[in-house]
Amino acid sequence: MIDLHCHILPAIDDGARDLSESIKMAQKAVEQGIDTIVATPHHLNSRYENPKQTIIERVRELNKVLLEEKIDLNVLPGQETRIHGEMIEGFDVGEILPIDDTQYLLVEFSSSHVPRYTEKLFYDLQMKGLIPVIVHPERNQEIIERPEILYQLVKKGALTQITAASICGDFGKKIKSFSLQLIEANLTHFIASDAHNTGNRTFKMREAFGVVQEKYGNDMAFLFKENAALVIEGSHVYKEVPERIKKKKFFKIF
Repeated sequence: MIDLHCHILPAIDDGARDLSESIKMAQKAVEQGIDTIVATPHHLNSRYENPKQTIIERVRELNKVLLEEKIDLNVLPGQETRIHGEMIEGFDVGEILPIDDTQYLLVEFSSSHVPRYTEKLFYDLQMKGLIPVIVHPERNQEIIERPEILYQLVKKGALTQITAASICGDFGKKIKSFSLQLIEANLTHFIASDAHNTGNRTFKMREAFGVVQEKYGNDMAFLFKENAALVIEGSHVYKEVPERIKKKKFFKIF
């Protein structure tokens, strides 16, 4: 299993506090059936700055430690970039890092707001050959209140990633319900952990896929896993639910 969003790098943001905790997170990930993690530290979220080269170096260091500890986990470089007006410039000067240097770029909104310039910025990113992936939209208050905002962004080429713990209900019943609505509306493409530690913000990937499998069937669970693998390959992902799954009663559009 591949986890596209995880704060496993030590002492770089609000994720793993030190190398010891990174190792514990790696062990927990393997227990969950995860063999590949994309390390995605926060960048420019008003608290942390983690430019591309810093992340690449820290990932290299962590992979060396995991090899020494005989933990069978591969960590790839990524970045959770807070949306801001100079993202194109940041990419051009080598500060913005898509997932493992593919075309897929994780973009974070604040918990309450979607900036008015988002649609134009996403268009410009796509013109640069990048594909914006909106992380945890199910926890954004404006999107919860007005899901048509997300619908329009996805319609125009953006992808989205929901958090495993949201599907499991760890952020409350409302967010769990909305997460399932996004799946049913074909408005999300990936499930990832957004794990920060092994306590209150752990992986929950196996549990989340269990929920998806029970509610929507094996094909839907496989689709999310396949999309994650396609991202790592830099290939095109499934943007729409295949017809064989759509025929089931669950799926709808807002």
